[in-house]
Amino acid sequence: MVEMTNRSEAVPGENERFEELGRGCYAYSADGCSNTGVVIGEKGVLIVDAQATPALAEKVLQKVRELTDKPIKQVVLTHFHSDNTLGALAFEPGEVIASDLTRRMMETRGVEEIRVARERDAALFAGLPGNTGVSMPSMTIASSMTIDLGELDVRLMHLGRAHTMGDLVVWVPQSGVIFAGDLVQKAAVPYCGDAHLADWPRALDRITAFRPTALMPGRGKSAIGAQAVATAVETTRDFVVTLRDAAAACVEQSLGLKDTFQAVRDALAARFGSKTDFEFHLPISVARAYDEALGLDQPQIWTRERIADLYDALDGTAGLSDGAPEQVAAEMAVVDAPAAEVSEEASATGGEAQASDLVSDSDFAASLALGSEEEQPEDGEDLDLSAEDIVEDEKPSDTPAPEEKAAADKVLEDAR
Repeated sequence: MVEMTNRSEAVPGENERFEELGRGCYAYSADGCSNTGVVIGEKGVLIVDAQATPALAEKVLQKVRELTDKPIKQVVLTHFHSDNTLGALAFEPGEVIASDLTRRMMETRGVEEIRVARERDAALFAGLPGNTGVSMPSMTIASSMTIDLGELDVRLMHLGRAHTMGDLVVWVPQSGVIFAGDLVQKAAVPYCGDAHLADWPRALDRITAFRPTALMPGRGKSAIGAQAVATAVETTRDFVVTLRDAAAACVEQSLGLKDTFQAVRDALAARFGSKTDFEFHLPISVARAYDEALGLDQPQIWTRERIADLYDALDGTAGLSDGAPEQVAAEMAVVDAPAAEVSEEASATGGEAQASDLVSDSDFAASLALGSEEEQPEDGEDLDLSAEDIVEDEKPSDTPAPEEKAAADKVLEDAR
């Protein structure tokens, strides 16, 4: 029998951890929750991902207020999933920032994603009003921008399609810290229901090319030290590639979805079966890998009906969580983030910001050129990395493995 709802005994929000990753950079994590990044500069605070509910976001805010009373300038949403976004307004930010593609996904599938997420993981969203809608960004960017927080520059980048079509990562070069969202996992398995599995490894190569010394993954403790970062990235890559290739092999053999699920589970279980959310995410992740192997480039929207059909096909057990609130079925309104001031150069959606706070990184943005699924890079087209983007490793023992270094060197060589 496959698992439909999250049956983990972890209580969301318990066992809080607030780790310092580098100068001005912190990561909040807790059982059953997505991670939240915190960057503190002289001018203010930037938050990376906003938790699943305002109540959980308040727990992060309490940790921030123990360190500083500076205002929350920006909340960056790395992608559209509700467990990372619905707490955004609790921070009372000046801006809520996401990629253009994330905004598009919020508009086209955000309401249904909230409905499904709440029913699959009722404990995480407990206390959330039934009519809670999508937390839309007040500002979007096409590929990259730099935010001046005061003595710390924070670079937002879309590195290509991976966990979703519109993933952003947040890079703090002076500290050597990267906030990867769900593009990288360490103790948990990646959720791949909205993924682009063929492109995901290339985005991981681009993260490796920055040679970060600390990385906040989507869930759980952060990776601190270059070797720990490399291990987290490569573990994520191994899961994604194994999932993708095993599903493709099944499609080549004309296997149906149920047989494919069993074969892929067997291929993954030995290495990843003990990781957080393995059984919980696997059916939907395999279904996406199966679709992609059949040639479906864009992930299908996960509706309640489609998920019920999937689980019925796999083991005859359709249905959602018995404890899901009745209000979830009600129509959900789109809730806009507060009106905010936006830089014109950064492809904003309204207003103007002070140029000293929000700086468009035009040359860098042009080098990424990854604005839509129709404009994915060829194999030789990679990031335009300058010396200031790379934090050299201080200890020989922290040097990435040869194959990882080769991938990073190729990116740098192509950029030059």
